[in-house]
Amino acid sequence: MPLNALRAFDAVGQRLSFTAGAMSLNVSQSAVSRHIISLEELLGRKLFDRSGARLVLTAAGEMLLPEVIASFDRIEKTINAISGNARHSRPIRIHIPPSFLHQIALPLIREFHGEHPDIRIDISSSHVTGLPTTETDMAIVFDLPHVDDRVTDFLWMVRVAPVCASSTAARNDGKSLAVFLADNPLLHVKLDDEPRGLLWGIYARQCRIALDVDRGLAFDTALLAVSSAMAGDGIALADIDMFAAEIADGRLVMPYASVIEDGFGYYLKLRPEDLSDPAIALFRSWLIARFATRQEGHGS
Repeated sequence: MPLNALRAFDAVGQRLSFTAGAMSLNVSQSAVSRHIISLEELLGRKLFDRSGARLVLTAAGEMLLPEVIASFDRIEKTINAISGNARHSRPIRIHIPPSFLHQIALPLIREFHGEHPDIRIDISSSHVTGLPTTETDMAIVFDLPHVDDRVTDFLWMVRVAPVCASSTAARNDGKSLAVFLADNPLLHVKLDDEPRGLLWGIYARQCRIALDVDRGLAFDTALLAVSSAMAGDGIALADIDMFAAEIADGRLVMPYASVIEDGFGYYLKLRPEDLSDPAIALFRSWLIARFATRQEGHGS
């Protein structure tokens, strides 16, 4: 097995740059290029498309890269476990959606770190729906429930309702829900490859009201949409448990008790083989227990 060539492919593939890959390995760019060429010759397939302005993985490269990354990670974990060198083992890499990270997960991770200071955690965040494209050990994903090859643990079911600033609620006092929504701008949270009005459309159907769901501003994250609502820009459809503190202290108002579950939730996902890592297994169990306690507190 051409380990040096695979390591070169790993370095270049993660960065999509021969220069950056060579720098990460502290070798020359020509040496990395030779390794990649030798690996491509061995496989009989091109791993990178070099024709454009940017380096792009081919279909074969996209198939090989995650397996190479995971394999090197498992070798490193095993060596650290054998040597007892846990202090120098790499951090747990976890991806968390931005709003969920800010509102819910960050205080919990801070608590975990206080209890287990020797376990290092690297957090990444983006507004992707479902699994991120970056390589991680664990990911909290916002998605509809579905089965895949990952170990999946339910954490949080989304419960949504229209929310706004207190000034907006006061101006519309006495209106029905349908009129209230029709008379004010709607604030949307964009989902990957979905129409901007998807979530408002689900809400309107469940509440059996007619609503033009294409109006208003759209944001990458729920946090931005709710911040816009608190500024008086319109009505956001928000997870009332995620923003419970803002509702409790009056910064955010829920004028109508029309709360629905729209089918989306937050799930913890990881590869089955990563459960052999004691740190990952501990962190997973700890998170599941904490979220189970939170759900009991919300009566759901």
